[in-house]
Amino acid sequence: MPFELGQVQFVAVEPDLWVANLIGQHEIQRKGVHTDLPPVRYEAIRTGLAQVRHFSREHHASVHMPRIGAGLAGGDWAVLEGIIRGELADQGTAVTVYDLPMRP
Repeated sequence: MPFELGQVQFVAVEPDLWVANLIGQHEIQRKGVHTDLPPVRYEAIRTGLAQVRHFSREHHASVHMPRIGAGLAGGDWAVLEGIIRGELADQGTAVTVYDLPMRP
Protein backbone atom coordinates (compact mmCIF):
# COMPACT_ATOMS: atom_id res chain seq x y z
CA MET A 1 0.00 0.00 0.00
CA PRO A 2 1.46 3.40 -0.93
CA PHE A 3 1.88 5.98 1.78
CA GLU A 4 -0.77 8.67 1.85
CA LEU A 5 -1.34 11.70 4.03
CA GLY A 6 -2.42 10.68 7.53
CA GLN A 7 -0.99 7.17 7.37
CA VAL A 8 1.52 5.85 9.89
CA GLN A 9 4.13 3.13 9.51
CA PHE A 10 5.25 1.54 12.80
CA VAL A 11 8.76 0.07 12.72
CA ALA A 12 10.02 -2.10 15.58
CA VAL A 13 13.55 -1.07 16.58
CA GLU A 14 13.73 -3.17 19.75
CA PRO A 15 11.14 -5.37 21.48
CA ASP A 16 9.75 -2.37 23.39
CA LEU A 17 10.73 0.48 21.06
CA TRP A 18 9.02 1.58 17.84
CA VAL A 19 9.41 4.44 15.41
CA ALA A 20 6.22 5.85 13.94
CA ASN A 21 6.64 7.37 10.48
CA LEU A 22 3.65 9.69 10.08
CA ILE A 23 2.92 11.23 6.69
CA GLY A 24 1.85 14.73 7.68
CA GLN A 25 3.03 17.02 4.91
CA HIS A 26 2.73 17.36 1.16
CA GLU A 27 6.00 18.06 -0.61
CA ILE A 28 8.65 20.30 0.96
CA GLN A 29 9.07 24.02 1.42
CA ARG A 30 11.58 25.31 -1.06
CA LYS A 31 13.89 28.21 -0.30
CA GLY A 32 12.96 31.31 -2.23
CA VAL A 33 9.53 29.95 -3.17
CA HIS A 34 6.69 31.44 -1.14
CA THR A 35 3.18 30.09 -1.15
CA ASP A 36 0.35 30.73 1.26
CA LEU A 37 -0.02 27.00 1.90
CA PRO A 38 2.87 25.39 3.84
CA PRO A 39 3.70 21.70 3.30
CA VAL A 40 2.24 20.64 6.68
CA ARG A 41 -1.28 19.19 6.60
CA TYR A 42 -2.91 19.58 10.02
CA GLU A 43 -5.70 17.07 9.39
CA ALA A 44 -3.15 14.46 8.28
CA ILE A 45 -1.22 15.06 11.52
CA ARG A 46 -4.45 14.70 13.51
CA THR A 47 -5.39 11.47 11.71
CA GLY A 48 -1.92 10.00 12.13
CA LEU A 49 -1.67 10.90 15.80
CA ALA A 50 -4.98 9.14 16.44
CA GLN A 51 -3.36 6.01 15.01
CA VAL A 52 -0.30 6.58 17.20
CA ARG A 53 -2.61 6.91 20.23
CA HIS A 54 -4.28 3.56 19.49
CA PHE A 55 -0.92 1.87 18.92
CA SER A 56 0.52 3.31 22.14
CA ARG A 57 -2.49 2.06 24.12
CA GLU A 58 -2.17 -1.45 22.67
CA HIS A 59 1.53 -1.53 23.55
CA HIS A 60 1.35 0.42 26.86
CA ALA A 61 3.82 2.90 25.39
CA SER A 62 4.53 6.59 25.82
CA VAL A 63 5.16 8.87 22.85
CA HIS A 64 8.35 10.88 22.32
CA MET A 65 8.78 13.28 19.40
CA PRO A 66 10.38 16.49 18.21
CA ARG A 67 8.18 19.49 17.37
CA ILE A 68 6.70 17.76 14.34
CA GLY A 69 5.46 19.92 11.49
CA ALA A 70 6.87 23.19 12.84
CA GLY A 71 10.24 23.27 11.09
CA LEU A 72 10.69 22.78 7.37
CA ALA A 73 7.04 21.75 7.06
CA GLY A 74 6.10 25.36 7.88
CA GLY A 75 3.42 24.65 10.46
CA ASP A 76 2.32 26.86 13.33
CA TRP A 77 3.54 25.26 16.57
CA ALA A 78 0.56 26.59 18.53
CA VAL A 79 -1.79 24.72 16.17
CA LEU A 80 0.35 21.57 16.19
CA GLU A 81 0.65 21.60 19.98
CA GLY A 82 -3.15 21.78 20.21
CA ILE A 83 -3.47 18.78 17.90
CA ILE A 84 -0.92 16.80 19.94
CA ARG A 85 -2.74 17.66 23.16
CA GLY A 86 -6.12 16.77 21.69
CA GLU A 87 -5.09 13.49 20.09
CA LEU A 88 -2.59 12.26 22.67
CA ALA A 89 -2.11 14.07 25.98
CA ASP A 90 -5.78 14.89 26.66
CA GLN A 91 -6.66 11.28 25.79
CA GLY A 92 -4.35 9.88 28.49
CA THR A 93 -1.26 9.16 26.38
CA ALA A 94 2.02 10.27 27.97
CA VAL A 95 3.84 12.57 25.55
CA THR A 96 7.28 14.14 25.63
CA VAL A 97 8.14 16.75 22.99
CA TYR A 98 11.81 17.48 22.49
CA ASP A 99 13.47 20.59 21.14
CA LEU A 100 16.20 19.34 18.86
CA PRO A 101 19.46 21.28 18.79
CA MET A 102 19.86 23.85 16.05
CA ARG A 103 22.30 23.09 13.26
CA PRO A 104 25.35 25.37 13.20
